[in-house]
Amino acid sequence: MKLLLRSPVTVLLAAAFVLLAGCRAGEVASETPSAGVSVRVSEVAGGEAQDIPLRFSGIVRASQRATLTFQVSGTLKERSVELGQQVNAGAVLARVYNPALAPARDSARAKLEELTTQYEQAKREWERSSSLHERGVVSEQSLEQIAARRDGLKASVATAEAALAEATQLLKESVLRAPFSGRVEALLVERDEFVAAGQPVVRLSSPDGREVEVRVPAYLLEHVELQQGLPVWPVQDRTQPAQTGVVVEIAQAGSIRGELHPILVRLPVGGLEAGQPVEVGITPVRVEATTVPLLSVIRTAEGTGVYRVEGGVARRVPVSVDRVIGERVVVRSESLTPGDQVVYAGMTRLTDGDAVEVR
Repeated sequence: MKLLLRSPVTVLLAAAFVLLAGCRAGEVASETPSAGVSVRVSEVAGGEAQDIPLRFSGIVRASQRATLTFQVSGTLKERSVELGQQVNAGAVLARVYNPALAPARDSARAKLEELTTQYEQAKREWERSSSLHERGVVSEQSLEQIAARRDGLKASVATAEAALAEATQLLKESVLRAPFSGRVEALLVERDEFVAAGQPVVRLSSPDGREVEVRVPAYLLEHVELQQGLPVWPVQDRTQPAQTGVVVEIAQAGSIRGELHPILVRLPVGGLEAGQPVEVGITPVRVEATTVPLLSVIRTAEGTGVYRVEGGVARRVPVSVDRVIGERVVVRSESLTPGDQVVYAGMTRLTDGDAVEVR
């Protein structure tokens, strides 16, 4: 019975010793000085800063292209080409029939022949009358009348020649010819259809040279110049590297609010094909910008700022955020200089003046 009573007392004493030892160990641990807060830092960058390229979409097209039309109306009686066919300069593409064109030419030619005959007769008559006038047979008034008729017929002959040239040219306009060598992109009128003067009939493009037109806001016009190289990405296959296009035309800014302005970019030979969708990148450049990592900027009741590490101690520096560039932020601060170390990881346990351990 006495052995059983002593067991609980022994247990209580052992527990007291353990508790006391733990308290003393805690006191010893609390007296040990704490190490610095573990952080990671990055350098402040300065100088020239470039925004992320802004991409504008466009469609590749041929540099030399034309939508061909007839200058006269009529019925399309002949179409000598097919869609996608390669043609040479001067090749006949189509013919239109107008029943008034050939008779108008023939009538103008006949009128010219008639007036030419009358003019030749008036010239001979004036020559004869001039000889008779020298002998005193024909009066001065009669000679002047003959000369006036001769000069009038001469003017009529010139008018008839112009009318014949016009009628002949109109008849030639009934034949549509290729102005340059290229490929037929579209056939817009079928055979036996009526074609009005100026109505698009065939669209032709040259295989030499490619370009793309993009439209941009007015403020971006200041960031491009003639002969400047711009990256061009194919949209259908984004694994392909960007090609470099050259700016050849820049529009002037207009006064219409929200209007987009065209920029024409010439593409390298043998690259992208006509009709292929692409994106053209324009990168605005701003100078004298100070950038820090995006994660280093903190916001407190005092405003935005960063922690700068100086001699193993973190000091809070107030900054003003300008804009975000990818994973960095453009800031304004009189205290930050390029090369300073700022904390971007481990800031949750950090206060102004804390010792830090850079990892």
